[in-house]
Amino acid sequence: MLSGPAQKLPYPGRVSHELELVPGGLARAIEELPLVDHHAHGASARDLSRKAFEELITESDRPIPEWMTPFDSQVGFAILRHCAPVLGLDPHCTPEEYLARRARLGVDEVNRLLLGASGIGHFLVETGYRGEEVLGPSGMAEAAGVPADEVVRLEAVAEQVAADGCAAEAFAARFEEALWERTRTARGLKTIAAYRHGLDFDPARPAAEEVAEAAGRWFAEGGRLADPVLLRHLIWTGIDRGLPLQFHIGFGDPDVDLRRSDPLLLRGLIELAEPAGVPLLLLHCYPYQRHAGFLAHAYPNVFFDVGLGVTFTGARSVALVAESLEAAPFAKILFSSDAWGPAELHHLGALLWRRAMARVLGEFVTEGEWSVGQAMRVAAMVGGENARRVYGLGV
Repeated sequence: MLSGPAQKLPYPGRVSHELELVPGGLARAIEELPLVDHHAHGASARDLSRKAFEELITESDRPIPEWMTPFDSQVGFAILRHCAPVLGLDPHCTPEEYLARRARLGVDEVNRLLLGASGIGHFLVETGYRGEEVLGPSGMAEAAGVPADEVVRLEAVAEQVAADGCAAEAFAARFEEALWERTRTARGLKTIAAYRHGLDFDPARPAAEEVAEAAGRWFAEGGRLADPVLLRHLIWTGIDRGLPLQFHIGFGDPDVDLRRSDPLLLRGLIELAEPAGVPLLLLHCYPYQRHAGFLAHAYPNVFFDVGLGVTFTGARSVALVAESLEAAPFAKILFSSDAWGPAELHHLGALLWRRAMARVLGEFVTEGEWSVGQAMRVAAMVGGENARRVYGLGV
């Protein structure tokens, strides 16, 4: 499968386009990898209007000006290039043609086609954001025909504890109890501290008195959890829980201060948490992918991906994937899509990652730096084997 001369492959399936000359069989083997998407959200559970669809293919939360469309972007062009054929249309169709076809098929069939064509073999689904609008793990498993497990958001658990009511002095114990119960079958945890405060927080575990005082302030003021003392408490309780802990890093909607979401700000926490042996997973990381690579290189408890950045950089995603492979040990890099809503984003996350890996690794082989066998082994590690090890998914 991996021997023979260089081939130019037409890709009628998932990759669905011609690549550069790639050493014999490598691109085909990457196309056929059953990926583990270690951080995704559910696909849309309802049909989407044009306005709703366009709002979900941008990370901006602002109204879209009448004089523009998010289809005129890297991700928009990628949808029309790579998702259109999966729905039975020609590549590079118009947005109007694409959305009309999507509406005729209906959400269930669109999800089935795009999730199935992604070749993702296992989803880890984070359920803490607008979960009522998208499929949960069981719905994703049914739509895609593959296993799906849950990743639990720490802040969502804490906010439910507050909503249920408790004294400030009881918050720490109630949160711990709720987290253990909520994660009985979960594979991992996630924090959005980067959104709620920024990563420039004191890394030390807060004292019980600090937590009670901060909980009292939060209960009195109301609103979402954004107090850095409480966020630290959630993180350290998550580390005590022992499940792999994911951190949002870098690119996202305007709610995140990009300046304060650099993973280098987590260095103190990483070092304090190192003795616990809990995997800390840095999600997305764009434009800080090289910073994340350094942390994964330096610390045994750090792993990372470039998931969301791959989808939103579209035709430029090859460069992003190449940079992710620079400094980090290959056993520390994972694949994710971070898709939420349109199944197009799950599909593109996988397709663009496969294409980028084939091009980048193929160049290494062509230049004589790597063997084909080494390239295929690294693709398999990043595409799924690392996630199966980190999250205990088995083979």
